[in-house]
Amino acid sequence: MHKHTIPGWPHPGQIRQLRPSDLANFREHLLRLDTESRRDRFNGVTDDIFVGSYAARCFSDGTTVIGYVEDGEVHGAAELHERPDLDEPTGEIAFSVERHLHHKGIGSALFSRLIAHAQSLGYEKLRVTTHPQNEAMKALARKFKARLIFEDGETVGTIEVPEGSFAFLPAAENARLEANGA
Repeated sequence: MHKHTIPGWPHPGQIRQLRPSDLANFREHLLRLDTESRRDRFNGVTDDIFVGSYAARCFSDGTTVIGYVEDGEVHGAAELHERPDLDEPTGEIAFSVERHLHHKGIGSALFSRLIAHAQSLGYEKLRVTTHPQNEAMKALARKFKARLIFEDGETVGTIEVPEGSFAFLPAAENARLEANGA
């Protein structure tokens, strides 16, 4: 099996767009999230039935799901949901990385890939919503120049999607994506 890895990528897995056939693996990833990670991802308490239904909805409503896949299992995911209710072309983004992989650069890699994909779809803004205690998500959003505000008990961030090249990506990943027409 040919793997598309990023030069210098220190992990055995790969970052790639998930296919409909990856639905079960995506669902299992979300179900494996520990209590705190699940609360951070869904901005509150959720049960397994909700999580399973949510995963299925992502693949049926056109959501883009980028995953960190290792040995055939999804261990991290970034989602891009369209927000047609907003005036400018805007996407809502969400992230989840399993606890044993926190602070290893996977969230940043997923974020970079998702922003590049949002550029290719013509989005002008990306929104991220989290609870005020989710320091990891707030730090990641700030890393990618999100403007964060506190609104209705939540932290809401907006990222202006740059035009042109994949401005947020490391040079090697940027070149690889441009070469592959991503």
